[in-house]
Amino acid sequence: MDTNTLELLQDIVDMQKDLVVVFEDLKPILTNAAFHRFFSVLDLREYNANYGPFANNLVPHPSYFNPSKVLPGQTWIEAIAQLDASDQIVSMMSSKYEPHAFAVRVQESAQTYQIVTFEDVTQTLIKRIMIENSANIDIQSGAYDKRYFMHIKESYEDAARFNEKYIALSLIELDFEDDHELQTFVATFRSSIREDDMLVRWAKEEFLFLYLVDDALKAVQVIAKLKNMFQKTGQSTDSYKLISLVQKENEKISALLKRMEQSQEER
Repeated sequence: MDTNTLELLQDIVDMQKDLVVVFEDLKPILTNAAFHRFFSVLDLREYNANYGPFANNLVPHPSYFNPSKVLPGQTWIEAIAQLDASDQIVSMMSSKYEPHAFAVRVQESAQTYQIVTFEDVTQTLIKRIMIENSANIDIQSGAYDKRYFMHIKESYEDAARFNEKYIALSLIELDFEDDHELQTFVATFRSSIREDDMLVRWAKEEFLFLYLVDDALKAVQVIAKLKNMFQKTGQSTDSYKLISLVQKENEKISALLKRMEQSQEER
């Protein structure tokens, strides 16, 4: 594809709200502004430098299309194009480790080129998939809802693996006088952590704080900052209980949560 054609296509696709990717032999050769925002990159060059093959973005969730469903001799684009429209759904993690569901549409523009659009249908699918209600936020506290986290925990694990990070977690147990104190604590906590960290209301007076780290030493530094933050919210060292763990090599997140529960029982 010549330079003039690429520049014209770039102008057109940048006006689209959906993610648009032009592939040549499975390799992205053009991406639009919506795509760059989703992956927090400046352009396609930065995307190619930071990410591997595009199919690695497709979370291996059983409810969605993913590379495990590609038959021998097929490409993932050929495989998804053959499905019914209702099954052409993939899950991808944003740069903030938030799972999004996308309806995929493949347009064959030439023998070696494919234009693929990804329409974000996350909210629609979450409403359908969540068992008891569609909210991902615990209304009383403002933290993430536990059911929501349990629904996306494998995606969170996939994001950690893809980014070559370990999952660290801290179980925090506190006593609150009333809902106002509870909400103030959560608001202060969330304003002090990174956008890709997660604070989950685990039980009535328990919160699970999850974050990604390079190694255990980094987790120790985060815990120190966490204790300092507690002091800023007026919590004395004897007014809360804290259990912190770091994912072991090849440990599943379900096993990590089980270790956390065992540590809580032994405390």
